[in-house]
Amino acid sequence: MKASIDSIETFGLVDGPGIRVVVFFNGCKLRCKYCHNPEMWSKKDNNLTPEEVAHKVLRSRPYFKNTGGVTFSGGEPLLHSDFIIETAKILQKENIHIALDTAGVGNGNYTELLKYVDLVLLDIKHTNEKIYQDITGHDIKDVENFITALNQSHKPVWIRQVIIPGINDTKDYMLELASYLEHINNIERVDFLPFHRLGREKYLKLNIPYPYEDKNDMDKDKCQELYNYFTKIYNKRLH
Repeated sequence: MKASIDSIETFGLVDGPGIRVVVFFNGCKLRCKYCHNPEMWSKKDNNLTPEEVAHKVLRSRPYFKNTGGVTFSGGEPLLHSDFIIETAKILQKENIHIALDTAGVGNGNYTELLKYVDLVLLDIKHTNEKIYQDITGHDIKDVENFITALNQSHKPVWIRQVIIPGINDTKDYMLELASYLEHINNIERVDFLPFHRLGREKYLKLNIPYPYEDKNDMDKDKCQELYNYFTKIYNKRLH
């Protein structure tokens, strides 16, 4: 068995707890307008086996200490469920912490995959069906299938939300998001990521029109203000 892997990054610091190895898979069903990895949209030649990936992860184990591990990302790792399961079986024997960074849109088999995952980083694209469709080119209902399996798995969840000027940078959306997250169990933290245009050059090199040419980077101070507002209303709902 082999999978199409774009790259493997060591010393990742923003893809879960501690220092992590991040495995970036090729292939994704979504075409998010703010995606900064368009080069990973399509699957390419399968190039690595579970054993080879596990070996690369284990070489970095001295840096993990008590909190680090591996994060499967992409692209969309849910398109490679069987491969991740086989890799995770090897890594579990070595007590490696396993995280999954996903948008929740794959090919199914989520229940089995989640048995081998210690933490899920779930990217929320939008809470409104029509706007989700506009941003991703996909139906939000597929995400609900993953969330159902995620809730049944009882695995801890970190939520990630990109804040985009003119799209979801309002207090009204903060209320919608707080309400939406009520149906996702075991959320440990929620992170806001300010939209940036750093991926624009990749689109140009690939001869793909950059969808958000008219948008500026999200103001970080405003993003923090929205996060503070969201935190207040979200905590009130929890209690």
